[in-house]
Amino acid sequence: MGNQSTPMTYIESFFKKESTAGILLIIVTIIALTLRNTHLFEYYDFFLHIPVEIRLGPLNIAKPLILWINDGLMAVFFFLIGLEVKRELMEGHLSSLSQIVLPGFAAVGGMLVPALIYVAYNQGDEFAMRGWAIPTATDIAFALGVLSLLGNRVPISLKIFLMALAIIDDLGAIVVIAIFYTVELSTTSIITAAAALTTLIIMNQLKVASRAAFIFVGLILWVSVLKSGVHATLAGVALAFTIPMNSVKKGKEFSMLKETEDQLHTWVAIFILPLFAFVNAGINLQGISVEKLFGGVPMGIFMGLFVGKQLGVFSFSLVAIKLGWAKLPDSTNWWQLYAVSILTGIGFTMSIFVNTLAFGDTRLFDSADKLAIIIASFTSGLAGYILLRIFSPAPKENSETNSEEYSKEYSKESLEKNSEETQIETSEPAINQIKKENH
Repeated sequence: MGNQSTPMTYIESFFKKESTAGILLIIVTIIALTLRNTHLFEYYDFFLHIPVEIRLGPLNIAKPLILWINDGLMAVFFFLIGLEVKRELMEGHLSSLSQIVLPGFAAVGGMLVPALIYVAYNQGDEFAMRGWAIPTATDIAFALGVLSLLGNRVPISLKIFLMALAIIDDLGAIVVIAIFYTVELSTTSIITAAAALTTLIIMNQLKVASRAAFIFVGLILWVSVLKSGVHATLAGVALAFTIPMNSVKKGKEFSMLKETEDQLHTWVAIFILPLFAFVNAGINLQGISVEKLFGGVPMGIFMGLFVGKQLGVFSFSLVAIKLGWAKLPDSTNWWQLYAVSILTGIGFTMSIFVNTLAFGDTRLFDSADKLAIIIASFTSGLAGYILLRIFSPAPKENSETNSEEYSKEYSKESLEKNSEETQIETSEPAINQIKKENH
């Protein structure tokens, strides 16, 4: 059969990488918290604020390392998200209306209910209301990482549901960032960005097969968006949607989108997301009082992620299924669907990212807002894992039983074939005797 890839092997490879990312995120978070709250804090702070400057003629971009990671490397992350969304919409699990309905409804509920809970805790506080989108996000790497720890206990259909839901959720986050977290705009930069995006679209229509050309124009787009007032991560999404699905180079057909996605996925999973978590999860626990932790913003975030997410995702899924608009994923029960709904409360890196957009580097909440994200994410992950483990029993050696049955059947067929070829003259009773012995 060779090394031919199939949709199933692609999905299995995807989840293996996500599992690795989830474990790394936990490790770097613990390291960041340790460094921030010990005598090593000075080294940690020095690392975050290493000045990095790029100067090219009149163009000058000077930022501390933490902002290069948040604005630059996270643009690469959103570029990957854009590639995944485009692929899923064109030929994947979001390519038909019937496939979109359940994860689509779930994603809407998973954004609406947490936002309403946050607003209920912070209504009347204009500054705090800027964070309403924080509990609406889901960390796809962490959530799928927890799910993958259960191995074949979890049906593949449930994993696909969570992946599709998380992708739609990320798409919603992109829209929220574009509309609600855009500062004062620069007309010149917007025009440059529009010209770059138009060029990319034309390149797509002309079926340009050079990835380097797309990256070069994409960098111009990123710099323009960075200078425009729109968050730079959106440049990654825009670039992704112009990458052609199928291209022809030197007479050979290939998928630039799939190749780029596959090559980027590992780097994002094991380097970009863990690095983002490392520079943003290091919060000063000593400065957080009980009063601060039970403030409107932290409580809105925690309740939105841990309670709002599971209620929104499960209730909207339930309505869609009961009304006949969608069906429960194959080989899945209601408890498993509810457990996965809890896992969507793992906001972690995505929620921290939206938190930095909403509140910047303010010390107003003494890091209680970020701590609420971490606590809610770990609580959701643990609760979802335990519930899935209880209601997803390990397969009763199905694979081994099937293998044994297949071997017996194969031996039976082989024996009959050999009997026909080498013992044509053998009588019918003799053949029957051989079959009995085989049984």
